[in-house]
Amino acid sequence: MDARLRAVCDLMVEQVREQAGLHEYDGHVQDLSQDGIRAGLAALGGRAPGTHQSPPSFDSPDSHDAAHLRIFEKALRTVYGDLEMHRRNPLPHLLNLDLCVYDREYAPAADRDRAKRAHLASWPAAIDASVRSLDQVNAPTARAMLGAADSLTAVIPPAMADADIAVRARSAHARLVTCLRHAAAHGDPRSALGERDLALLMGAPEGLDVSLPRLAERADQETRRLRLLLREACHRLAPGRHPHDLVRDLVREPSPAGAVLDRARAVTTELMAFTRGRGLLPYLDGEVRVGPTPPSRQDTWAMMAFAAPGEPDAPSWYHLTLPEPDWRTEDAAEWLTVFSPTMLPAVTAHEVVPGHFAHARCLRRAAGPVRRVLQSLTFMEGWAHYGEELMVEEGFRAGDPRFAIGVCSEALIRVVRLACAIGVHTGAMDVPEAARRFEGDTYLSGRAARSEAERATFDPTYGRYTWGKLALRDLREEARRRWGDVYSARRFHSAVLSLGSPPLGLLPAALAEGSAFPLSRRP
Repeated sequence: MDARLRAVCDLMVEQVREQAGLHEYDGHVQDLSQDGIRAGLAALGGRAPGTHQSPPSFDSPDSHDAAHLRIFEKALRTVYGDLEMHRRNPLPHLLNLDLCVYDREYAPAADRDRAKRAHLASWPAAIDASVRSLDQVNAPTARAMLGAADSLTAVIPPAMADADIAVRARSAHARLVTCLRHAAAHGDPRSALGERDLALLMGAPEGLDVSLPRLAERADQETRRLRLLLREACHRLAPGRHPHDLVRDLVREPSPAGAVLDRARAVTTELMAFTRGRGLLPYLDGEVRVGPTPPSRQDTWAMMAFAAPGEPDAPSWYHLTLPEPDWRTEDAAEWLTVFSPTMLPAVTAHEVVPGHFAHARCLRRAAGPVRRVLQSLTFMEGWAHYGEELMVEEGFRAGDPRFAIGVCSEALIRVVRLACAIGVHTGAMDVPEAARRFEGDTYLSGRAARSEAERATFDPTYGRYTWGKLALRDLREEARRRWGDVYSARRFHSAVLSLGSPPLGLLPAALAEGSAFPLSRRP
C-alpha cells in the first residue's frame, strides 16, 4: 500500500478494518480529536484543497484508480475539514469504539481476543478525545444517539467484565454518555445541517455535485413508481384489498422464531440457484452460512458478514437476530415482521444474492488495492437494493406476488429515507413530520416509524440505498442504449462490479470499452 492510500485509510480505520479486511488496524482506534483530525488531513496526498483538478479520465485502469483515490481524499477534506462532522455527529465516535469486528472468524480466536483487549484498553483515551471533539452536537441528534451510546458496554465480553481494562472502559463510557446527555438537554434544538452542507456531505464521497431539489424530485417520482408496482402486485394476490392494509396484514403473518433460520437457508439456496441459472453475475462462488447474529450485533435485524477482500477466503455469514426469550410478546411480534414469509425473501436478496454476499465475491477479484479497499457505501447499499428489484424483473417467484410485495415494501422505506433526510436537513420537515411520512407511505407505524425518522438526524446520508439504486438503473439504461443488441445483464453487471465499490461519479467508467470482466467466464 502506498503512502497516499495509507493516509486515506488512517482516516477511515473502522471502515477499512471491517469492510476491506485491513487487520493491521486491529486493536487500534482512530484519533478523532480535533488535533488528530488535523494531522490526518495534513498527511493526505494529492492536490491541495481548492486547487483545480482535471475531470477524471477512464483511458486506463491506473487513471481510473487515481480518480477514485482523489475522490476519497477530497471527501475526507470535505467531511472532516470543511464540515467538521467529527464535532457535530457522535456516530463515527461510537463506531470507532465498536468491538464487533473481532467476532468474525477471519483469524485465530486468540489473535482476535488480543486485538479486542487492546481495542478496549484504548477506550479511555479515545473517549476523552471524543468528548473534547463533540462540542457542536445538536439536541435531536444527541437524543437519537443516546440509546446506541448506552448499549456500547454490552459488547464487553463477560470474561473481561471484572478486569481492570473493562472497569476503566466503563468509567470512560460513562463520561461519553454524560457528554451526550448534556447535548441532548442543552444543545441546539435544530437538527438541520442546511442544504449546502447536506449536498456536500452526500456529494463529496461520490465525486458529484448534488442538487437536493432534483434528488427530492427523483425520490417523489420513485415513490409513485413503487406505489404502482405495489398496487399491481397486491391486486394479483388479493383483488379489492387496499395495498396499505394488505401489506400490514402480510408482514404480521405469524413467523415462529424457531423457523426463521431454516426459512432463510431455504430462500438463500433458492436465490443462489436462480441467479446462477440466469447467469446474472460474473462470480458467485464461496460459501455462505446462515445463523443467529452474534451477541455484539443484536441491534440489527439482519446482516451479511462477508470474507473481506484483505482476508483469507472463508465462509461468509448471513446473520439474523431473533427475539430473546424474555422479550415481551408484542415486542417479539413486531421484531419478527421483517422475517415474515413476505419480507424475508426480499431481505435475503439484499443481504446475500444478488446483494452484499455476491458483491463481496467480486470485490475480492477487483484489480488493485484502491478498488478493493476504498468502498463507496452508496454504491454498496445501492447495489444490494438494486439487486432486490432485479430479482422481480428476472422472474424470481413470478407465480407468488408476495415476493414483489416484499421488495416494493422495503423499497418504499428506503425512498422515504431519502425524502426525509433531505426534508429534515433542509428544514422542510421536522422529525415528527418525517415519522408521519413513514407511517403514510410504508407499513411502519408507531415506534418503528419514529425510529426511522430519528435516524435522519445522525445518519443524514441514509438515503444512499435509493440514490445508489437509481444511479445504477440510470446507468443500465445508458448501457442498453450504447450497447444495443450486445447488451446483456451479465455484461452490465460484470462491467459495474469490475470497479469494486466505486463512487457514483465514476460509474460511467463501467461503460468504457474493456472495463468488463471476460464475458466467457461462468459463475
